[in-house]
Amino acid sequence: MNSNEFRKELEKIMPGYAWTVRRTKTAGYLWAEGMQCSGFNRLSTISVQRREQDGKVVYTAKSAGSGLRARWLHENEDGTLARALRGLQAHYEWTAAHYGKHADDMRRGRVPTHNVDVTGAERPCGQ
Repeated sequence: MNSNEFRKELEKIMPGYAWTVRRTKTAGYLWAEGMQCSGFNRLSTISVQRREQDGKVVYTAKSAGSGLRARWLHENEDGTLARALRGLQAHYEWTAAHYGKHADDMRRGRVPTHNVDVTGAERPCGQ
């Protein structure tokens, strides 16, 4: 696969990102970076590496949040570009649901009657 084919594959799966494909001197290795921007503000960055390893193609996708110097948040590796990106997205969806539940629990915990019965006595947890 050459860099033009790699760019087309990236744009087909993730058309909402502006992709830059970097040329490398290493055979069987391609690297690209996609960005979502609003004006001069970088909203999201994805980096994708495609490498041939032991006769197999491996895609590694990682992403960073907003800002030019945002740290990489997570990385996912798979045999196809679509699965590597979908695995990355699935991680963020799971993380959002997980932390969202904890935030809801804390929100409910701020209600003064959360753990008190009708008589005003405190109930043990789980009752």
